[in-house]
Amino acid sequence: MSRAHTALRRAGLGTALAATAVLTAAGVASAHVTVHPDSYAKGATDGALSFRVPDESDAASTTKVQLFLPTDHPLLGVLVSPHDGWTAKVTDTKLKTPVKTDDGTITDAVSEITWTGGRIAPGHYEDFDVAFGQLPDDTVQLTFKTLQTYSDGKVVRWIEEAAKGDEEPENPAPVLKLTAATTTSDTAARTASKASASDSTARGLGVAGLVVGVLGLAAGVFAVVRGRRTR
Repeated sequence: MSRAHTALRRAGLGTALAATAVLTAAGVASAHVTVHPDSYAKGATDGALSFRVPDESDAASTTKVQLFLPTDHPLLGVLVSPHDGWTAKVTDTKLKTPVKTDDGTITDAVSEITWTGGRIAPGHYEDFDVAFGQLPDDTVQLTFKTLQTYSDGKVVRWIEEAAKGDEEPENPAPVLKLTAATTTSDTAARTASKASASDSTARGLGVAGLVVGVLGLAAGVFAVVRGRRTR
């Protein structure tokens, strides 16, 4: 084997190891608390969010998860799904600005959910599900600050928010993006447009068929007249 070939193999191996190290580091860095799905329509009703909590420790387990819900743009009708091995404590708070709905004025909303009693082993994760009755329609995103407590007493604060254009912070808070909602009037307008287009097409085909029929009739009359003249 030539020296050049050996050098190329060593260079290739070094590159592969470096790439693996980069990918591994990226995987560790991205293992933070997240919300799924990461986007919803503004004002959406009767939905659910899943908060994924990974355990990043080499030896300690996660024993407590505290989720803080925004109260300036509150989620209405929050319900917590039972989770095996965990006990959920739900805390309500009085809203500074009550929310008016079709069912009346809402003055209180859930501000914190704390799960205790369970364990997330190192290298594992668990999803904590939260249902809602309605999302706010007056903001573009919701931030859910989260505290994660380990069995060795360490507390990781997933509370940092990235400014527009900045890189993701070291301990980012889960963020739910709220997109423009499709209104009923928009849907009705699209349906009416499709119906109108279908009706126009049907009318056009009817007129075309009528024209073809008239032309066929005229051709038949002409043939009969011509035949009589010939005889």
